[in-house]
Amino acid sequence: MEKESIKVLNECADIQLKKSRDYQNPNSRIKQSDYYPRGVMSIMELINTKTIRLWSIIEAMENDPTYEPNFESIEDSLKDLINYSSFAVAYSRGKIEGQSKNHDFLNREIVKGDDS
Repeated sequence: MEKESIKVLNECADIQLKKSRDYQNPNSRIKQSDYYPRGVMSIMELINTKTIRLWSIIEAMENDPTYEPNFESIEDSLKDLINYSSFAVAYSRGKIEGQSKNHDFLNREIVKGDDS
């Protein structure tokens, strides 16, 4: 029997592939790295924003048992966090589409030391 957490990771991978067809469509000039001008810091900002939204919704639900989110479910938001985290790891490895090999994990230009 497959662990539920592995099923969740597979669902996240499926979502990531489907969204990438919209957000980095081959008919568009936009690459995934374009979303992260500050590298991993940009991804951390997305994670922070998503986490704050989750806190808001969960606290509303905790204080009002009849409250229902209007748009994304808590599960959807948690899956987004998993995917954002995978983007941060991939960016740290220099493996995000469009990422420059001449820039570090914070998208700063790598300056070679002066040997003179």
